Amino acid sequence: MDNQAMNRSEALSTPEERMINLGIELGPVRPLVGNYVTCVRTGNLLFTAGQGVDEYHGKLGRDLSVEEGYQASRQSMINLLKVVKAELGELSKVKRVVKILGFVNSTEDFTQQPKVMNGASDLLVAVFGDKGKHGRSAVGMAQLPNNTAIEIEMILEFED
Repeated sequence: MDNQAMNRSEALSTPEERMINLGIELGPVRPLVGNYVTCVRTGNLLFTAGQGVDEYHGKLGRDLSVEEGYQASRQSMINLLKVVKAELGELSKVKRVVKILGFVNSTEDFTQQPKVMNGASDLLVAVFGDKGKHGRSAVGMAQLPNNTAIEIEMILEFED
C-alpha cells in the first residue's frame, strides 16, 4: 500500500476498526503478577509495564523459530494495546508511539532479535499508520519470567 492509500485508510477508520480488519479483538487486560501497575501517565505520556505472552514459551534459537518469535512479539503488542485501550478508553487518542523496548528470551548465539521485534513494529504501523512509527530497542535476554519468549514495554504520547 502506498503512502497516499495508507493516509486515506487512516482517515477512513479508527485504530480499533483497523484491528478488527486485521482479525484482532481486544479483550481484557492480563492480570498483574506482582506489585506494580500496568501503566503510568505523566503529562501526555503513557509508560507501560512490560507485557509478555501466554502462548509462546522458550528460547529463540533453540525452542522457537524467528517466525514464532515474530508472532510472539505481535501477541505481546496486542497485550500492550489492551492496556492502552483500558487506560485511554480509545486507541484514537494515541498521538504517537514514541518507543518500544523488546526483551527476547534467546540463546547466547541468537542475533535476530530485530526480526523478532518486527512483529510488534509491523502491527503498530498497521494499526496507527505513521503515528505508529517509533524508536525501538531489541535485546536478547538470558531468561524471562515464566520462560515467556518475549516481553515488550512501550512509551506513547496521547491527547485527550
